[in-house]
Amino acid sequence: MQISYNWLKQFINIDWKAEKTGNLLTDLGLEVEGINAFQSVKGGLQGIVVGHVLTCVKHPNADRLKITTVDIGTGEPIQIVCGAPNVDAGQKVPVATVGTTLYDEKGEAWKIKKGKIRGEVSNGMICAEDELGLGKSHDGILILDQDLTPGTNLSEIYDIEDDEVFEIGLTPNRADAMSHMGTARDLRAGLIQMGVNSEFITPSTSAFRIDNRTQKISVQVLNQERAPRYCGITVSGITVKESPTWLQNRLKAIGLTPKNNIVDVTNYVLHELGQPLHAFDLSKISGKQINVKTVEAGTKFTTLDGIERELHEEDLMICDSEKPLCIAGVFGGENSGVTEETTGIFLESAYFNPVSVRKSAKRHGLNTDASFRFERGIDPNLTEYALIRAVLLIQETGGGEVTSDVIDIYPKKIEDHQVFLNFERAEKLIGEEISKETIKSILSSLDIKINNITESGIGMTIPAYRNDVTREVDVVEEILRVYGYNKIKFKAKLNASISKSSRFADHKVQQVIGNLLADQGFNEILNNSLTNPEYAVLNDAFKADYSVKMLNPLSTDLSVMRQSLLFSGLEVLAFNTNRRQPDLKLFEFGKSYHNFPGGREEHKHLTVFLSGNNNAESWNAPQKPASFFNLKSTVETVLSRLGISDWSVKPVKNAQFSEGLSYTINKKTVVEFGVVVKNIRNHFDLDQEILFADFNWDVVLELIKQNKISFKPIPKNPAVRRDFALLLNKDVLFDDIYQEAHNVEKNLLKNVALFDVYEGANLPEGKKSYAVSFTLQDENKTLTDKEIDKIMQKLQRRFEDRFEATLR
Repeated sequence: MQISYNWLKQFINIDWKAEKTGNLLTDLGLEVEGINAFQSVKGGLQGIVVGHVLTCVKHPNADRLKITTVDIGTGEPIQIVCGAPNVDAGQKVPVATVGTTLYDEKGEAWKIKKGKIRGEVSNGMICAEDELGLGKSHDGILILDQDLTPGTNLSEIYDIEDDEVFEIGLTPNRADAMSHMGTARDLRAGLIQMGVNSEFITPSTSAFRIDNRTQKISVQVLNQERAPRYCGITVSGITVKESPTWLQNRLKAIGLTPKNNIVDVTNYVLHELGQPLHAFDLSKISGKQINVKTVEAGTKFTTLDGIERELHEEDLMICDSEKPLCIAGVFGGENSGVTEETTGIFLESAYFNPVSVRKSAKRHGLNTDASFRFERGIDPNLTEYALIRAVLLIQETGGGEVTSDVIDIYPKKIEDHQVFLNFERAEKLIGEEISKETIKSILSSLDIKINNITESGIGMTIPAYRNDVTREVDVVEEILRVYGYNKIKFKAKLNASISKSSRFADHKVQQVIGNLLADQGFNEILNNSLTNPEYAVLNDAFKADYSVKMLNPLSTDLSVMRQSLLFSGLEVLAFNTNRRQPDLKLFEFGKSYHNFPGGREEHKHLTVFLSGNNNAESWNAPQKPASFFNLKSTVETVLSRLGISDWSVKPVKNAQFSEGLSYTINKKTVVEFGVVVKNIRNHFDLDQEILFADFNWDVVLELIKQNKISFKPIPKNPAVRRDFALLLNKDVLFDDIYQEAHNVEKNLLKNVALFDVYEGANLPEGKKSYAVSFTLQDENKTLTDKEIDKIMQKLQRRFEDRFEATLR
C-alpha cells in the first residue's frame, strides 16, 4: 500500500521527517518497507530556464531544421538548432541548457550535450511540454508568457510538488488502515502516546446541497444479505475533462495514472477514505432504475477491460431495468462507464458483503482496488459521507449540480462490537502492568468508546470499521501496539512448561530419518499440498474424482489437494534440471489427500528421489549414474535404521513404475520404489531416468512401535563362509534364493549375500549366474566340516528341486 506523506499531512498536522514518521508507523504495526521520493515533474525542471528567441533562420543543410540565437540571461546569446515547426523569433521558450538531464516516456534519463547538428553548433535544446514532463503534446515547442525574464528557472514558474511516499506492508486484518485517513488515525494514536497532541482533520462536507430533483433514480436492493447498505446520488451538467494538477499529483504519487476528473475523484476518495465508489453514465441507465440483485447463471457480461464473462448465479450485480451494469464491488461494465461525452452520472457508494465480493473476484480472476477493500471489510458507516465528499470534488473539478436526494438503503444497521477487558488478564498477556489511565488514553485515541470502568476491568464499544477487534485479546493487542512492544521489559526469570512425548512421536522419527538421509547427501524439499488437477490423470492409480477440490482456489494450477507427492517432487526436479543441476538426491515428508466414496482421507508419506549421477565428479572416482540398486540401498538403510525387518518382496510394474519393488509386512505396504515411467517423466520434460520411493509413513509409525530391542553376547565361536556359483533361470530372483535358504536352515544360517551376477557369453539361453555366499555359525560350538557339508548339500538339493539350479 502506497501512502503519500503530503496527503497524510492533510489529516494530521505533523512536521517530522518522513523517516521518523515511518518508524512510528512501523511501531504501530503499519510496517514501512520503504520510503520513495516523488516529484510531480521528474527532475524538478532543474537546468531548464526561460529563453528569449532573438533570431530564427533556416538551417542551410536541412529543410526541417532552424538555427536560432537565444538569450538565456547569461549575457551572451547561445546558438541552438531546433526542429520544431512553431519556433520563431521573439518567443519566450523553455531551454534545457548543456548538462541538463531530461527523461523520456519510460522514465529513462538522458543528458543535453554540446554538439553539432548537420554541421551547425547547438548549445542546448528548446523543449516541448512532453519533453519536460509538463504535458503530453509534442506538436511543437512550449511557448511561455512574454512577460517572463530570460534566465528565470522554470521551477520558479511551475508548481512542482515534492513528496515522500511510504510503502506499507499491510497485514490483511487491518482493513481500517487501507486509506490515508485510516493511516492518519493510527498515527494520531501513536503521537498522543508520545505526548504530541495533534488535531485530526477530516474533509468538510458542509458545502453540500441538493440543487434540484429532476434526475431521480429508483433504487431497489433485492439481495440485502450481499448488499447491507447501498447509497447513490445523481449529478448532472458535468464536464468530463483532465483533472486539476493537485489531484493528478496525489494519484501519481501513489502510483495511479490519472484518467479524467470523474474517475480520478472516485480513485481519490477510495485512497483518501477507504470507500470504493463507482460512477455510471446516467444516460446509459435504462428505465431510470438501479436494481441490486443476482442474475441467472450463464448471463453474458462484458467488463471494462473488454472481456466477455459468464456470470455465476451468486454474483451480485448492479443492474438497470434491462441489463447488468457492474459486478458489485469488483468491476464495472464496458457500456455503462464514464466517457468524454458523459454529462450526468449516478454515483454509487455501498457496503457489500466481504465474502460475496471475494468469491466473485476470485471466480472471474479480477483483483481491483475496490475488491481488495470490500473483501477485507470497509467501514459501513462511512458510506454516505464518502459519497458526499466525492460529489463536492466532482463539482469542484467538473461543475454540475446535484439532481436527486441522497439514496441510502440501510435496513439493518451493522452494530459496533461490545467487549469487556479484564485488567488482570491483560497484565498476564502483556507481561507487565500498564496503568489504567494509559489504557484508557490509548483506547480513546483509537476511537474506542469507554462505557464503564470498574476495579476489575473496562467495558467498551469498538467501532464497526475495526472488524479485527472483537475479543478481549484483540483489545490487548491494540493496547500493546500503541503503547509500544519495545517498552515491555524482559524479565530475568523465564517460565516454561515441558511436555512429555514418546520417542516414537512423528516429529522425532522424522528428525532421525531426515538426519540419516542428509548424512547420505540428500536434500530435503517441502512442496505445496495444493497442486494441478491434471496430474491425477497421469497415473491410473489416481482418479480425478478422488481429488479434494478447493472451494476458493487461488488459481487453476493450485485448485486440488495432491493425491501423491510424486508430481510436486518432479516439478522440483524439472526446475533444478533446467538450471543445469541434474544430479539430485531429494526427500520429502508430507501428506496426500483423497476424497474416496467412503469419505475423505489423508496419509503421511516419506518420498525419496534420485536422478543424474550418484556421486560428484572427482579425479579419483568415475561418475556413475544413480541406479535402481542405489535407491534400494537407501530404502533398506531407512528401514534398518527404524528397526523394521522381515518384509516380503514382490515386483511392481504399474502406471507409476516401469519396474520396481514393493515391501510388505502383515499384508500392509511399507514402501514402493522403482523407476518412474517415461510418459510421466515426459510431462515434466525430464529426459533422464528418475528413481522414486514412496514410504507409507503411517504404516512405518505403526511398525516401529512394535519393535522390541534385544541384546545377546558376541559369539565366541567363529563363523564359516561357503560359496555357490548357481546357474539359474532368468526369472529367479535373489530374494527367492534368500528365503529358500533360510527355510532350509533356520538356526545356523546367519547370512546370505549375492556378490556377483553374470549374464552373457558361454551361458545357455535364458540362464544367468549368481555367486552367492552363505555364512554359518553355531553360538555354542565350532562347526565341523561334516556338519557344514551336510547343510550345503541340503541347500544344493533344495535349489535344484525348486529352481532347477545347477552348480557351475
